[in-house]
Amino acid sequence: MNIEEKTQVLKETIASRGSMLVAFSGGVDSSLLALLAKDVLGNNTWCVFLDSPVVSRAAIEQARKIAGELGLKLDIIYVPHMNSKEFRKNPVNRCYYCKKISAAYLKQRAEELGLACIADGINISDMAEHRPGLAASTEEGIIHPFIESEITKQDIREIARECGLSVWQKPSAACLCSRIPYREEITGKKLRMIEEAEAFLADQGFGQLRVRLHGTIARIEVHGEDMGKLLDIQTKVVKKLKLIGFSYITLDLEGYRSGSLDEVL
Repeated sequence: MNIEEKTQVLKETIASRGSMLVAFSGGVDSSLLALLAKDVLGNNTWCVFLDSPVVSRAAIEQARKIAGELGLKLDIIYVPHMNSKEFRKNPVNRCYYCKKISAAYLKQRAEELGLACIADGINISDMAEHRPGLAASTEEGIIHPFIESEITKQDIREIARECGLSVWQKPSAACLCSRIPYREEITGKKLRMIEEAEAFLADQGFGQLRVRLHGTIARIEVHGEDMGKLLDIQTKVVKKLKLIGFSYITLDLEGYRSGSLDEVL
């Protein structure tokens, strides 16, 4: 199928639900889903952004901005993920616990609004990765329109570009916990260190990046073409990250790759 045909199939999948609450992050996946749901279902569409200590403050502001641009109805609901002992232990299936907790809040809001279903932006490409959260979401009855319509990440970006979405090229994001190796406890302090370090590097002009936290060591991932740029300001970077609380600052020579902490599984 060409991209127009895929878009039509996706719209039909959404339309068949009648009404929809979209788990919204402000990224390209959920933004496209929300936009199409609004186009197809009109006022029977609602978006919810789940705020949490594992989410950066910048992500919340970006979500608000995108929702405003698209004219979406958006709720921001706080979820106390850190109250869960199992979640804080950071097991290999951490995302399973996270999605189970999140689903309860999404389901409550969908019920209050009288919406028929809850949908997320998981797509076919995601299925090739370590995604225990997908199983939890499915168990909780959350639907995945992109998977149902056999839509890949590349398809999403192409459709988003055709729709004029400003975020069609937005780098992939993940919760701050994904920077902490499995089985190392998640704490509020660690999350804030990671958030502050990544915000600093983003302000220096780096797009797709990660600051992984190993004990008190920062392992910075940027694309290969950005490594020289990072080394040009290495003194500034070292000074700032040490002020944040890191003892050692390293550059990963393999560069940025999604889910690098899954490589040891």
